Amino acid sequence: MKTLVIKLSLICSTAFLFSFGKAQDEVWPKVVTAPDGTVIKVYEPQPESFSGNNLKFRSAISVTAASGGDPIFGTFWANSKVETDRNNRQMTIESLKISDIKIPAETDPNRIDMIRGVLESQLPQAMGQIALDEVLSSLDQNLEQAKLSNNISTAPPRVIYTTTPSILVLIDGTPKLQRNNDWGVDVVVNSPFTIVRNTDGQFYLYGSHHWYTAPEATGPYTLANYNVPQNIASIESSLTSREDANNNASTNPSTQPSGGNAQVPNDVIPNVVVSTTPAELIQSNGEPNFSPIDGTSLLYMKNSANDIFMDVNSQDYFVLISGRWYKSHSLTSNQWEYVAADKLPADFAKIPEGAPKDNVLASVAGTDAAREAVLDAQIPQTAKVDRNTANTEVTYNGNPQFEPIKGTHMEYAINTLSTVIRYQGKYYVVDNGVWFISDNPYGPWTVSTERPDEVDMIPPDNPDYNAKYVNIYDVTPDYVYMGYTPGYLNSYVYGPTVVYGTGYYYNPWYGGYYYPRPWSWGFNFGYNPWYGWSFGFGYSFGWFNMGFGWGGWHGGWWGPAVYHPAFCGWHGGYHPYGGFYGRSVAYNRTYINNRATINNNIYVNRRGVATRDNVRVAVNNRPNNPGAAYGRPNAGSQSVYNRNNMQSGGAMNRPAYQSRNNLYSDRQGNVYQRTQQGQWQQRSNRQWSPVNNNQHPEVVQNLNRAQSMRERGNVRAQNFQAARPAPVQRSGGGGGRPSGGSGGGSRRR
Repeated sequence: MKTLVIKLSLICSTAFLFSFGKAQDEVWPKVVTAPDGTVIKVYEPQPESFSGNNLKFRSAISVTAASGGDPIFGTFWANSKVETDRNNRQMTIESLKISDIKIPAETDPNRIDMIRGVLESQLPQAMGQIALDEVLSSLDQNLEQAKLSNNISTAPPRVIYTTTPSILVLIDGTPKLQRNNDWGVDVVVNSPFTIVRNTDGQFYLYGSHHWYTAPEATGPYTLANYNVPQNIASIESSLTSREDANNNASTNPSTQPSGGNAQVPNDVIPNVVVSTTPAELIQSNGEPNFSPIDGTSLLYMKNSANDIFMDVNSQDYFVLISGRWYKSHSLTSNQWEYVAADKLPADFAKIPEGAPKDNVLASVAGTDAAREAVLDAQIPQTAKVDRNTANTEVTYNGNPQFEPIKGTHMEYAINTLSTVIRYQGKYYVVDNGVWFISDNPYGPWTVSTERPDEVDMIPPDNPDYNAKYVNIYDVTPDYVYMGYTPGYLNSYVYGPTVVYGTGYYYNPWYGGYYYPRPWSWGFNFGYNPWYGWSFGFGYSFGWFNMGFGWGGWHGGWWGPAVYHPAFCGWHGGYHPYGGFYGRSVAYNRTYINNRATINNNIYVNRRGVATRDNVRVAVNNRPNNPGAAYGRPNAGSQSVYNRNNMQSGGAMNRPAYQSRNNLYSDRQGNVYQRTQQGQWQQRSNRQWSPVNNNQHPEVVQNLNRAQSMRERGNVRAQNFQAARPAPVQRSGGGGGRPSGGSGGGSRRR
């Protein structure tokens, strides 16, 4: 399999962040003009359903004749084909077909047809890019049942609690050693961490520019200080030089950049915890220090980066791990019990937006944050795949070996990095979000125009489960339109919330090579509204070894090739939460002209695949679309939602442009406007009439909800732009050593 490399740079919340103003093409209403001079204003769409690359919506419109006079108002319903760019959280309408149009004051059917034609021909271009968050926040729809993950495992991993700053080092089962001739030592190959055995039998662990030593691969480890043998010290140079050679980079995830660069920390982890089974580490800085959350009976652990709560009423501890809740009467207990997101104590849903630990609201049933996360998990990243130039390769460890996929007539290859499925005499490969097909397990491979019809039946206890989240939407003679939803990257809808990973442990392949399978546990995965899942407190790129020769790290720990969740490293001293979004967060990045830009799109930089991921490049550390400056939290902020316009309890200030976008329509096509005094009026008989709340309370309730959802979407879109980090140069004065190995390929592509 050809390895695709995405250039990563890692930055955390304590880095300087620059905001981008709301793009001009996102301001409503849009204006199109008919050949006869008729002016049509289209107000912000109100989505009715969104599935794959099909968006159905309705919009209020106003129509003004070329001769002038008062506008007339109406509503149209449209089915549209869209392209989505999850990385920049934008949507583009490629084409639309108006299914119905209602303009009560217009009685001429020919004029209605003219308006319809103008909208279908001009509106897609006029609409420009639409913020995904505005669509999601306004969307009510049923889930695609075939894509739900009903059998996700909720069995708890081993939960380890410490009161000393610690890091969890995972080994995938019994340590497997393989000679590395370049280094002259044996290497533990079944771990994403660099663990080597020296000629004297002593083991050395490398992490964040320090060596730790132990008598066994499983520990106990102590800091080696200056007692590192020269041959071991030379391995560090090999790791860092290879990173430079591969043109990968990471900025320091814990200090502010200076002159576009960041200093590498000299952090030491006092306590190294090793596990050979799925485990999670939760920790506090000293004995637990709890603080109340206003309006609830909940306490949160103030001196912990983890999401740890105490429910005063039950005296139970609750912890959020990979999107799943577990409770216990004791933090040191090994008897943690799963709690469904809709079975939590009611006070979890009462955590105010803007309060400490509001980041967990996405994992609490019934909250707006959870609803939006579930909807977001169904939005694909789309791409246009060239049938003539896109290609792939598959390499097996020995002859191809296939095993049945339970509950289907399909089989999957077990001795390859690639996701290879055999079905009805054909072989299918999913390679970084693209389906290929061949008559032979070795290829040659061509772009597939279909996928096996039983793919949706793959159970989550199979390591190829994520293939069901890569879809084919449309086919032309030259292109196949495909897309993947976050399930391909291990983010799954489970009940009313999203979770990370299937929760199952997959046996790795041991043969001439070691091929790992994706993991669900071990890295404190946490969710934030815009960038999905990120590593939690304590981890930086410098703790992971990414590919050293035979049997080395081949990827697959977290998802498809070129994709890795966000990193964040240990902070010098102790910083509760580590900052942004209530947990330690950083971003995958790619480079243009030596400047880093956010990029979580695995389609980027792939030959034969075109995607609407138009990354923004800043000049002189200033955004290229400054617009209005939106606020950001202080470094160390504990809140996801206390960002500019959103206040505690969910109340929001109206953006300055909102007054131009105050028209709404209901499902019957009636048009309403909200006055500056907050009252609703309905358009009827060419005039606006007040809506009587006493006579029509359900109408006012629905309109208030629609208005609240729209404003929430506006705020989310603004906050996403405000959250985008400043670009970081790869070279220049003041830069420290790189912190880790190269970003390599992946198992289960």
